[in-house]
Amino acid sequence: MGSDAERVAGLYERHAADWVRARLREATLYERPWLQRFEAAMPSREADRFTGSVLDLGCGPGEPIARYFAERGYAVTGVDSSAAMVAMFRERLPEQEAICADMRGIDLGRRFEGILAWDSFFHLNHDDQRLMFPIFRKHAAPGAALRFTSGPSHGVAMGELEGEQLFHSSLDTEEYRKLLGEAGFEVVAHVGEDDVCGGRTVWLTRLR
Repeated sequence: MGSDAERVAGLYERHAADWVRARLREATLYERPWLQRFEAAMPSREADRFTGSVLDLGCGPGEPIARYFAERGYAVTGVDSSAAMVAMFRERLPEQEAICADMRGIDLGRRFEGILAWDSFFHLNHDDQRLMFPIFRKHAAPGAALRFTSGPSHGVAMGELEGEQLFHSSLDTEEYRKLLGEAGFEVVAHVGEDDVCGGRTVWLTRLR
């Protein structure tokens, strides 16, 4: 991982409380349409209640994403490299599982009906993103849904977190499609710079 990308975990660790306060001030769960599409793509459903398990990579404090799924009846496993974020997750969602780990090295020995890397995968550099697709595959149950955010095209972009530079990178669309296909995933939906989600580029896929 390059130096800018490597510093991402430290930034979130130092500014965890400020990030959470800013995120939870947002009154609208703008991700809701994509969360609903993700649920619809998952293989297990029981009437109006969803069942099964969700792996949330880069889970942060567990709100609002992990809480959304927990309240819908899923078993959620959150993974985050920030110990401060994981501590907040455990406090907020004590009945769910939270693991402090780098997503690049996880091997949990089990599979999930849904895998999320929302606003986390794009903090990895290009090479590390490429290496994540076998990890996604290893943790995907038959028919599992995978959703992640990327940039709209190949490159690097620097954002800001509490006055410090925050690294983002992206591959191009065709390379993502190739990597997904090689890992056994088919694209269900892909929207570049979606206005509904604050300009995020969103991928929703399913394991064939």
